Amino acid sequence: MADKEASVFIIDVGAPMGDCHNGRSESDLDYGMRYVWDKISNTVAASRKTWTIGVLGLRTDDTRHALQDEDGYENISVLRDIGPMNMTSLKELQPVITPSGTEVGDAISAVVIAVDMIAAYTKKLKYKRRVYLITDGTAPMDGDDLGDITSKINDDGVELIVLGVDFDDTDYGFKEEDKPSLKKNEKILKDFVAKCDNGQFATIAEAIDELDTPRLKPVRPYKSYDGPLTLGDPKDPKRPSPVSINVERYFKTKLARPIAATTVVVKTDEDASQVPEDVSMEDAEFAGVKQMRTYTVPDPSAPGGKKGVEYDSLAKGYEYGRTAVHISESEFNITKLETTKSFTILGFIPNEKHEPFLNMGETCMTVARKFDEKSQIALSSLVHALYELSSYAVARLVLKDAKEPLLVLLAPSIEPDLECLYDIPLPFAEDVRTYRFPPLDRVVTVNGQTLTKHRLLPSDELADAMSDYVDAVDLSTAATGDDGEPAEFAPFDESFNPIIHRINQAVRNRAVKPEGAIEPIAPILLRHAVPPEALVEKAKSEAKYLVQAAEVKRVPPKAKSKRARETAQPISGLDIDALLGGQPKRPRYVSRENAIPDLIQSLHASTEPNQLEEIAKQMGEVIHDLVTESFGDTAYERALENLKSMRTNLVAYEVPQLYNDFLRDFKKRLLAGELGGDRREMWWRIRTARQGLVDKTQSDLSEISPEMAEDFLRAR
Repeated sequence: MADKEASVFIIDVGAPMGDCHNGRSESDLDYGMRYVWDKISNTVAASRKTWTIGVLGLRTDDTRHALQDEDGYENISVLRDIGPMNMTSLKELQPVITPSGTEVGDAISAVVIAVDMIAAYTKKLKYKRRVYLITDGTAPMDGDDLGDITSKINDDGVELIVLGVDFDDTDYGFKEEDKPSLKKNEKILKDFVAKCDNGQFATIAEAIDELDTPRLKPVRPYKSYDGPLTLGDPKDPKRPSPVSINVERYFKTKLARPIAATTVVVKTDEDASQVPEDVSMEDAEFAGVKQMRTYTVPDPSAPGGKKGVEYDSLAKGYEYGRTAVHISESEFNITKLETTKSFTILGFIPNEKHEPFLNMGETCMTVARKFDEKSQIALSSLVHALYELSSYAVARLVLKDAKEPLLVLLAPSIEPDLECLYDIPLPFAEDVRTYRFPPLDRVVTVNGQTLTKHRLLPSDELADAMSDYVDAVDLSTAATGDDGEPAEFAPFDESFNPIIHRINQAVRNRAVKPEGAIEPIAPILLRHAVPPEALVEKAKSEAKYLVQAAEVKRVPPKAKSKRARETAQPISGLDIDALLGGQPKRPRYVSRENAIPDLIQSLHASTEPNQLEEIAKQMGEVIHDLVTESFGDTAYERALENLKSMRTNLVAYEVPQLYNDFLRDFKKRLLAGELGGDRREMWWRIRTARQGLVDKTQSDLSEISPEMAEDFLRAR
């Protein structure tokens, strides 16, 4: 069952929150809302209907809530009732959060209303209940009856988080001097939080700084296998003592991926009613992209020379060399390995025989089935045996019937409250490629003689210099821990994937601020991008000695020829080449690096027939160059793609004769060996792709009959 959360944010929107303090250029309200918007945008990104949010305004101009008829609850308004949050709700909420003209409103009363909202929404169901209070503490507060309020909070299991704008926090190192007398309300709030079983009190500056630290996504345990773990075949009469343990297998680590992008188009009035139900498009500006495929076969009698066919009437073909081979359903079953759900230990290996580079993916853990004491004792015995013998087990795993088998390595783990087997996937023998490299500490000559002194081997002086440099740049002691002792510079739990978390940060930022620049990358994501400056400075002498020992020399840059003088220009400023009848430069429409997009754009922008001829000619030159300069057949596919694009676009612009003229000349030169030698394989690829002459069935402007086009494709 999915976890449920109900959170209420109490936002102090009083008039003093519109002022700027402590050298900030933004108001206290905007400063505090950084934290709130980040929390809300995280919920929106998760798209979890069970994560609900409500917003309560403190020190508002009006009073609007369930307890408004009682005294002491004035100037508090419900800005949003508790419910799921999405982009539409976020956009509706943003303009409401603005400073009011009121300076009074009791924060304690606002907490009471928030707790009442949560109690009414969640009833007695299982929820994570939280109340966030963001305030500057300048409004009068009633500190009486705090005991009754905290009792209600504790009984309902509500977590209270109070974040004060410019509140003192000795642990964080922030203290504001010369506070107004009303700022003594900080003590009331601090005592209030201290009486709660689950309460936190901090300055908003600390909370905002922690937003840059990536938060690990909690994942509920997912069972990937539930069944017996066997040693030996229970069905084999030759092995009368098989072992079978009922186990459950769960994911331990899961590969994190960036947020998936969705292809959208600008929505029109016509699209608004045609968006598929499974595409969630809360933003009214965009619509989901619908994909539709059609299948055609050649048919001379049909319009355009092709007719459509139904997908159900097609058969799958598989490429075998250069031939498409159809495999019937009955024959296809032969190629599939018939498997049944199983988890079988194949053998055991010593720990030192396992190579870490063979680890192929995510880690899972196998535990004994719950409430099965016999299996728990049996698995514990297996785990202890592997641990005491310093061994691993190799097992074959089939998660479901007809599923492909996996080969996994089982490693024992013994903890005070957990005994389990961790497993990682292993490659099959066919997937391992072994490469042999020459040794680094010796040179073996052609005669079989082994040399330990050679110009390609490091000298003792160089080896010592490298050893000293490695010791000097040791990252395991490059940082300073909380206790002042040397600590590791990049521990695992503080190393984050910049790509994933930067994308998440950018998406959240754009959701809150659709306009303007995206916030810069958080420094914590770039902390390990460069070595520590202190370490680099400390290792300068070792690096200098290493450079000397290795005789590293700077390679001078390649000298570029320079003109001794500037080209003389005529006093008149006239173009002498043009006056003397020089050939004008050809405009370049199609580049070799970006041929297909250039072709499409140039054809679209052309206005004269001679431009079409020049564009086709330049595309032909690109194809010629690709084939001529191709090393073997490396550039044939690229040339063929350019040829396909040229054919399609010239037919679309009703100039098929330009393509036909080019192809006649291209075939002639290709078969004559004028394009870099024997290139007949390129013509074979053109024939296979059916990119011959454009005939009358494909374009009414063509003068080529289908018979002539078919005859032309033959290599002769």
